[in-house]
Amino acid sequence: MNWYYDSEIRIKKLEIPPYGTNCYIIACPVTGEAVILDTPGEAARILAESKELHVRYIIITHTHSDHLGAFTTVRKKLGVPVAIHSTEAANLPLPPDLTLENGKIVNFGSVSLSVLHTPGHSPGSICLLTGRHLFSGDTLFPRGPGNTRSPAAFKKIVNSITQKLFVLPDETRVYPGHGVDTILGKEKQEYAFFSSQLHSSDTCGDVLWRSS
Repeated sequence: MNWYYDSEIRIKKLEIPPYGTNCYIIACPVTGEAVILDTPGEAARILAESKELHVRYIIITHTHSDHLGAFTTVRKKLGVPVAIHSTEAANLPLPPDLTLENGKIVNFGSVSLSVLHTPGHSPGSICLLTGRHLFSGDTLFPRGPGNTRSPAAFKKIVNSITQKLFVLPDETRVYPGHGVDTILGKEKQEYAFFSSQLHSSDTCGDVLWRSS
């Protein structure tokens, strides 16, 4: 993917095998300061794509292994602070430098990322919001939520999505942890169909709003 950019932000998505996990490089177009969001693998590629930037932070949305394959190498090479929600901190290969609670703001250059704690896929999953750009980790995807391992976790992720993400404007662009981007208004419509139907009390796993 080439850079997406406007006057306020630059975004590059690296889709990394074997799980098609997305690493995002998010940069200020004025200063070149940047963050790396998730480190799925291919450390050399992540480093090469960010080498002309001043990387300020590595931010991890959650600690499932498909988001951490290149973590140790990228952290060692860049030597910048690592940030993650406190609930996930103990699961990192190395301790983080910062913990990100709900409402925390991460600033770099002229960009401000707001932290949204969105438990469900994992206890400390986070999303990041700047302007009309939402980096949703494994919380929200086109046509459904992230995978959940129990009915209780499914209820948590639905609450996270409806209470913290769906309150954002319809035109918000969503950049998920795997696969293609989407628009929040479209996902609100998909969920409206799901919520209008009856569902089993043990619903969880890989749920699609239209077919589950």
